[in-house]
Amino acid sequence: MATYNDVSERLLVKAALDVALTPERVLIGGLGVGFSLAEALNDRRVSQVKVIEIVDKVIEWNQSYLAPFSNNSLEDYRTEVVHADLLEWIHRREGQFEVICLDIDNGPDWTVTEANARLYQKDSLVALSDLLASNGVITFWSASPSPEFVVRLRHTFHKVIELAVPQEGHDADYVYIASLPINPVKVDQR
Repeated sequence: MATYNDVSERLLVKAALDVALTPERVLIGGLGVGFSLAEALNDRRVSQVKVIEIVDKVIEWNQSYLAPFSNNSLEDYRTEVVHADLLEWIHRREGQFEVICLDIDNGPDWTVTEANARLYQKDSLVALSDLLASNGVITFWSASPSPEFVVRLRHTFHKVIELAVPQEGHDADYVYIASLPINPVKVDQR
């Protein structure tokens, strides 16, 4: 978490919103400084943002010290924060979302918390795809490129795009965008 650079965290959400046809319900995994939440709430099409955050102190800080960085987004009526482990929460299948944005740990290949590596494996990707509406879009933030993760994404999702986000004085961050195919509309031809 850092307050000095919000480019890739905002792009994580903006890229998904730009691709989604009707981004009404958004799920964000990882509250961080609140940049992603603020970006989601900037889109007038968004009617609900559910944020899953495992660290209670991060939620507390967003209610006080970090509130100015997210434009006090926790106070927006469209925001719901759930204090839970995303890896457990996704298997509850509580509703569906047109957009899911995940900024968990450092990405698929470099996790600080070993258990977070599960998020980037097949079982979790399938659980996440079940949370997506039929025209849903999911994005993942990563501190490094991951060709192996792209291959795993392509086994579950219809279309996968890797965006490099240049960082001044640092290696690029990456945003992975994956989408489900839009279910075709069946026309009764009687």
